[in-house]
Amino acid sequence: MKGAEKTTAVDIVNNSSRSSSDSNAFGLNQIISPNGDIIVLSPGSVDHKLERRICRKLDFRILPLTAAMYLFNALDKGNISNAKTDGLDIDIGISGDRWNLMLSIFYIPFVLFAFPISLVIKKYNAARVIPLLMFTFGSITLLIVSVFNFSGLMAARWFLGMAESAFFPGIIYYLTTFYRRGELARRLSIFYSAANIANAFSGLLSYGVFQINDPRLHGWQILLLIEGCCTVTFACVAYFLLPHSVESASFFTEEEKEYARFRVQTDSSASGGQKTSLNDAIKVFKHPIYIAWMIQEIAIGVPLNSINNWFPQIIQSLGKSSVQTNLYTVAPNVSGAVFLLIFAFGSDYVKVRSVFVGIAIATTLIGFVVFGAIDTQNHIGVAYFSCFLMTAGASASSVLTSTWYNNNTPNENRRVVVTAVGVPLANAAGLISTNIFRPKDAPKYIPALGITAGFGGLAIVMVLSISTFMVFDNKRRNKLQNVNLSYKDISTSELGEGPGNPNFRWMY
Repeated sequence: MKGAEKTTAVDIVNNSSRSSSDSNAFGLNQIISPNGDIIVLSPGSVDHKLERRICRKLDFRILPLTAAMYLFNALDKGNISNAKTDGLDIDIGISGDRWNLMLSIFYIPFVLFAFPISLVIKKYNAARVIPLLMFTFGSITLLIVSVFNFSGLMAARWFLGMAESAFFPGIIYYLTTFYRRGELARRLSIFYSAANIANAFSGLLSYGVFQINDPRLHGWQILLLIEGCCTVTFACVAYFLLPHSVESASFFTEEEKEYARFRVQTDSSASGGQKTSLNDAIKVFKHPIYIAWMIQEIAIGVPLNSINNWFPQIIQSLGKSSVQTNLYTVAPNVSGAVFLLIFAFGSDYVKVRSVFVGIAIATTLIGFVVFGAIDTQNHIGVAYFSCFLMTAGASASSVLTSTWYNNNTPNENRRVVVTAVGVPLANAAGLISTNIFRPKDAPKYIPALGITAGFGGLAIVMVLSISTFMVFDNKRRNKLQNVNLSYKDISTSELGEGPGNPNFRWMY
């Protein structure tokens, strides 16, 4: 704008607090708000070489660590299903609905403790708290090896849910403090694809372990020992290697640190290191669109948890043996990881979330409908192909939904809270999936498949509703200000109030 003063790249500018010596180091465009504040818009020129160097360092130093951490988290969360195929339920004496109850108990602390533990992560730094959570749930997995009664397994599942509750929200928040909004989906997809790889690896590991004949240990005990030990060991490694922030990252030069901080403040967070405030954080739910996102999380959580908790049993309806069933889970899970990357990279490339979320959900929905509609044992090829469709969109819809509302929440306190509520709600949908797969409906579980598909349909409705609102609200804001701006044109450093700020634009 003509006559606007220039600021340094990392300043949150205000006329009353600026000096005449400020300079526009990175070529930011600016507008002047009605109250006289200078609003920093998107970078007019970017040092692409420096940008690539920073992203490359983050991708090689942080991303592999967080991806490996989530891989072990997914192993610990899903190994109960693999253990059941080796007779864990028989060895412990669990039958009928007691198995569903044991699975369900996990989700109660998972939902209850995600919010308070996420605030602890925000206050005491994600790079330290998350490895401690990982060490805890790894240790609990090791303790399950010695459990041989229903009450002991119930207690272990309760504390496992508590330890894992804020793990995924914490890592998402951690990554938003390093990456721009347009970079986040593909990074989260690489990190989240670890869950698919974990499911595939767990199937392969189970296939090998369950063929071991040990007179002292059952196959499922050996499986939990291996996975628990690896989790605890890697938690110790992550504790010392994860950087606290861009400023403390030893692999950055001083120039890289300044630009890395600028990147986040202009296109991710309103400001770095915001003081933890519960009163400020819960204001995020004053806007109805965040409530709609929470409903969407529950809707996509049912298909996702049906796969996480029951996929080996779904595959088992093809008529395969216990060993073959675990082997048959590998290819669909690997395929799901590949499609997750395709959806996420495509979404980041075109800077659109809603379309890709909708396509991912629809793909999974079709998979469940086809599997439920055919005679699986007489049409094994079609049934097995539908399993690939189930996994193709389940993880992608979850990742892109989390990315979507994180992209639209520049305030750090509110971003922590919305993720700490949204992700557990998606996982809490496991309470639905665990109770619709009833023993009396085995081996096909047709009612459960239909209910799961129905929740997929609800998720599509929510995506269409949210994205339609965003399009019209952006047009309304532009009309009021007599401008033509998108989210790309507004620096997040000025958007602490989120949608309450008239300069805010939705990323849809």
